[in-house]
Amino acid sequence: MLPHFDPRTVPLVGVDDHLPAVPPHAQTPEALRLRFAAPPPWTPEVQREKKFAEREPAHAAVLVPIVLRERPTVLLTERTAHLSTHSGQVAFPGGRTDPEDRDAAATALREAQEEVGLEPHWVEVLGNLSMYVTGTSFLVTPVVALVRPGFALQPNPYEVADVFEVPLDFLLNPAHHERHRLQWQGAQREWFAMPYQDGATTRYIWGATAGMLRNFYRFMMA
Repeated sequence: MLPHFDPRTVPLVGVDDHLPAVPPHAQTPEALRLRFAAPPPWTPEVQREKKFAEREPAHAAVLVPIVLRERPTVLLTERTAHLSTHSGQVAFPGGRTDPEDRDAAATALREAQEEVGLEPHWVEVLGNLSMYVTGTSFLVTPVVALVRPGFALQPNPYEVADVFEVPLDFLLNPAHHERHRLQWQGAQREWFAMPYQDGATTRYIWGATAGMLRNFYRFMMA
């Protein structure tokens, strides 16, 4: 396993403020529906993390829930500290695929309801991004969806320490995409981070969640 470390202390090797942000007109519900209805050819930037755990590969799915506020947001969770994988990290609602799940969207919707109490009737699934393979051998399909405001959440206290929202336009602007690098066991590991200042709290989005958001940016700019 990777050593226990604070990712905030790992050297910053660059910020991608030279890349254009996704324009506002592309982030409207109508534009998002159209993009997923007829996806462009695109190439994900981050597809597979370097392995750091000996586990049997397992399929999983996460919901990328875009809440239709006046300024649209992405709903994220902070995982509880005692979980066996990715504890304490910022994550999308989601988890391991069950045999009875019809597809990735079914997994993502079921897990979002179990984790944070987001009921499926508030959710409009748009489509999937490319599979993302984590260093812990999860084969994760991100399912992008629109969420109507008005829902009431009931986070599962065993899995979820906090639920919060980050503006979509912040996440789709590479000026907020940091690159970090760590040398460990003879291998160089790199990842994205997207720290967001939420009042007095810094929401430190990094690793797999940031990688999937970076791929979402690439999909939107293709």
